[in-house]
Amino acid sequence: MSPAAEEIDLHGLTLDEALPRLEEFLYAAYRAGHHRVWVIHGRGTGVLKREVGRYLSGNSLVRAHRQADGAHGGVGATEVDLSDD
Repeated sequence: MSPAAEEIDLHGLTLDEALPRLEEFLYAAYRAGHHRVWVIHGRGTGVLKREVGRYLSGNSLVRAHRQADGAHGGVGATEVDLSDD
């Protein structure tokens, strides 16, 4: 089994496709011991970015999230700090 990734690329997916993949990714990253991961959602219309943010705000594995820095995608990506518990 390969180690869990530290980023997931969701841009181009519908919300119905993206959110289940995001949930699976977060749980795999948490189980692998990652403390920080990146979600690439692209710029587009902003709908995916907004809904990803909403999802992250309500997820118990997420300690904090913010726009990624330029090296990790800037406005087209979100940096996520996972819980230490």
